[in-house]
Amino acid sequence: MKLATIRHNGEEIAALIEGDGVFLMNQVNELSGNQWSEKSLPLLQNGELSELTTWYNSEGKQKLQKQNGLAVKEVLFAPLFRTPEKVLGVGMNYLEKALELSGKPPEVEPVVFMKPNSSLIGQGEAIEIPSQSPNVAGEAELAIIIGQTCENVEEADFHNVIAGFTTSLDMTAKDIQNQNPVYLQRAKSFNTFCSFGPYLITADEFSDLASIKVETVLNGDVCHGNIIANMMYQPAFIVSFFSKIMTLQPGDVILTGTPGSVLIREGDTLECRVSGFSSLTNTVKKRP
Repeated sequence: MKLATIRHNGEEIAALIEGDGVFLMNQVNELSGNQWSEKSLPLLQNGELSELTTWYNSEGKQKLQKQNGLAVKEVLFAPLFRTPEKVLGVGMNYLEKALELSGKPPEVEPVVFMKPNSSLIGQGEAIEIPSQSPNVAGEAELAIIIGQTCENVEEADFHNVIAGFTTSLDMTAKDIQNQNPVYLQRAKSFNTFCSFGPYLITADEFSDLASIKVETVLNGDVCHGNIIANMMYQPAFIVSFFSKIMTLQPGDVILTGTPGSVLIREGDTLECRVSGFSSLTNTVKKRP
């Protein structure tokens, strides 16, 4: 099932994507006879996503295919939500990327960081280059969305605690990071430095996560690409790792690392392509 957030009548509201149609949650509620939340984050926080997925798989998909929805090409997408409790990230998660940045194989544990909610943007919004760092790198990543409150999760229970996956773009102020690696958190935290969406695809849609390909694309050219199987720290390990540090909450976003980054400039278009997803695309401009 594909869940998205779109801009409609001045609001950012949840919708299901079925084929080329976009179905607002009030239409879904009428079809199903339910009163599920009409925004994406409450759907997760209230434990309603699993009910919605069950309905979709049992009868909802067929019902939606008989309805008239908005056209995908005509709607404006927003990030899945603006205020998750936390956005977590893993750096240097492909060997090639680790060697590029540090010149040596990775440590025993992953490099981790956090992104503030003020960094979040969605499909079509502009990434802003800050005056403090004109050299900004952008990188495509598969992101995990947590589906329930959990801690001390074992890798075998990974699919029981996640809601699904989405596409993401993670930006880094390279001038700041290059001054000293300990400045990584500051380099990751500028406004507009994390884009995600437009779709959350539920975990049940992925039978072979390892074969999914992630590509960083600049101005239409594929610059880097790799498959999940080549991650040093697999998604199940990453969720388990973070859950043994802190309690994870529904709607938490975890960026899983990139196959490679590219320097971006004003006027560029940066894109994340992940197998099975609609591309996530953002333009680039200088911060006012």
